[in-house]
Amino acid sequence: MTDSLRVPRLWAVVGATGTGKTVASLELASLLERRGRPAEIVNADAMQLYRGMDIGTAKIREDERRGIPHHLLDILDVTDEATVAWYQDTARAVIDEIHARRADAILVGGSGLYVSSVLFDFRFPPRDPSVRARLEAELDAEGPGALYARLRTADAATAERVDPRNGRRIVRALEILLAGNATHGAALPEEPLSWHDETRIVGMQTPREELVERLDRRVHDMWDEGFIGEVERLRTDGLERGVTARRAIGYAQALAQIHGEVSEDEAIQQTQALTRRYARRQVSWFRRYADVRWIAAGESLADLVEEDQ
Repeated sequence: MTDSLRVPRLWAVVGATGTGKTVASLELASLLERRGRPAEIVNADAMQLYRGMDIGTAKIREDERRGIPHHLLDILDVTDEATVAWYQDTARAVIDEIHARRADAILVGGSGLYVSSVLFDFRFPPRDPSVRARLEAELDAEGPGALYARLRTADAATAERVDPRNGRRIVRALEILLAGNATHGAALPEEPLSWHDETRIVGMQTPREELVERLDRRVHDMWDEGFIGEVERLRTDGLERGVTARRAIGYAQALAQIHGEVSEDEAIQQTQALTRRYARRQVSWFRRYADVRWIAAGESLADLVEEDQ
């Protein structure tokens, strides 16, 4: 097929944290480039949207990007709120621009709902500020447990897919329910409609024992590489006023350490436990995708690209 006739692809490199998605995306872009198909990478990690959140998110440095254009990194302040509906519109606009340049777009990340919002035909219910304010007041007064119990009674399918500790996600699900809409938590359809016809999904996987060891080591490395200093700098940028950023795994624990609420060892252990739990949820989320080509960490993507020619 001539370049003028070839339809640009949308690739998605997905999987749990620590499975090698970043390295795989760079390899994929390089392989495509060698075959005369320029490619650009689009971030789908919710926390890598934030400026300055680098060590705690394992964000790829500019000098590691091999000259490949990267998009949606460092575009928000830590005081900004990131929403899935906003991300869907923003990411799709970027992908359209990449395709207009006759390049393939490679969506990379492990934030399941963010990835799904781009790949599939998600439509998000409108917001109701008054209902949301009331629910957030209840969250502050009662904690996430009471609201989660209410969500579980009202919509068990959504509750199964929401972290019981994620008050923000619970509030949003209840807000949608109270508005008389179906929630997006049960959100991935059994047979989801793709947003882009030429989509290829690559799933990265690592044996569980190896992944747990890698994740635990990564958390220790974060602290060794100056993570507390990063969080201290972000505090001056308003991290503790942020709705989304301050709750990120690792950052919340580092703040607790800074405030003297936990020791360094406790902060590290809590971050390790939460990271392992998050990785399990990611695996479950992406396993529901149909037509995924699963690749072991470190396995070459050359055959995959060759098949797609």
